[in-house]
Amino acid sequence: MTADTTEAAEPGGTNGPEGTQGSDGTKESQGNTRADGTTGTEGAGGTAAGAGPAGSTGGPAGTGKSAGPGPRALAWRRRRASAARFWKEYRKHRAGVFGLAALVLFALLALTAPLTVGSDVDSVTGAPGQPLQGPSGHFPLGTDQFGRNLLGLLVWGSRVSLLVGLLAAVLSVAIGALIGITAGHFRGWYATVMMRVTDWFLVMPTLVLAIALATVLSRSLGTIVLAIGVTTWPTTARLVRAQTLAVESRPYIERARALGGGHWHVMSRHVLPNVMPLVLAQTTLIISSAILAEATLAFLGLGDPTVVSWGGLLQDAREAGAVSSGDWWYLVPPGIAIAVVALAFTLCGRAVEAVLNPRLGVSR
Repeated sequence: MTADTTEAAEPGGTNGPEGTQGSDGTKESQGNTRADGTTGTEGAGGTAAGAGPAGSTGGPAGTGKSAGPGPRALAWRRRRASAARFWKEYRKHRAGVFGLAALVLFALLALTAPLTVGSDVDSVTGAPGQPLQGPSGHFPLGTDQFGRNLLGLLVWGSRVSLLVGLLAAVLSVAIGALIGITAGHFRGWYATVMMRVTDWFLVMPTLVLAIALATVLSRSLGTIVLAIGVTTWPTTARLVRAQTLAVESRPYIERARALGGGHWHVMSRHVLPNVMPLVLAQTTLIISSAILAEATLAFLGLGDPTVVSWGGLLQDAREAGAVSSGDWWYLVPPGIAIAVVALAFTLCGRAVEAVLNPRLGVSR
């Protein structure tokens, strides 16, 4: 009986081998339960993760929130907002708006010249009128010494004058900005040499240097652009250097250098964006001087004789004796066009300078 009872108790007992296995089985079952629980927790964590970054990207496990704009979208949004603020402030300057309207009108005339006056307007053999014919219904501004329509020549000449003035101003500002930024950044002997060269160009007459270059080189539009660009940069260089020195004295430049920023990083990422408003305003102011310089060189006979420009028209009028003979229609329209465009660029430049630097207090 005792043996039977013991044998009967062994399969279901808690102290026998089977009972121990049962206990182990129970533990394993609990361990599995814990594993399942852990798995369930990980699933909940996955759901939470889905509600986090995955949800922010619009994933299926997320909460469905829309994704935010990327860095490029934010950058373009800031640029559009900045442009809107600039235009809002620019419209407050009536003189600047008048200058901009005049420039837009001249630009449209220059761009549509092949359609409005034709590309053969400067042809001498196919001149439609008589030499030095006064203004009339058929020729509103009269004709030149070859019988060509002066109104068509005036419109066609705007292409060359505006193009040369713009390219010469861009070249001048590029040289001045490069020398100004590098001289303000590196200091030492390099800055000393660059500033002495700048002072030499400042004391030398710009027109004399431009005439010398235009005389030595071949007579072409590229020569005129080069002659004006390499002689009008010193003012920009001094202004940009002064602004560079002011920018590099700020604390964030020291932090950028402490974090390992090199010369190129400091100049391109920190200095250049801060001097660009000054460069932009200086460009609009130099364009007017470049147009006047181009007209002067063409009037002196140093321009390209194969192209029509406003200065070239004045030179042709002088050679034809329009001053002594009283042919005012040959002289006045090109002179007025040069004066209006130069004044328009000056007004735009002053307005841009006032918007970008309100402390100047430029009148409206």
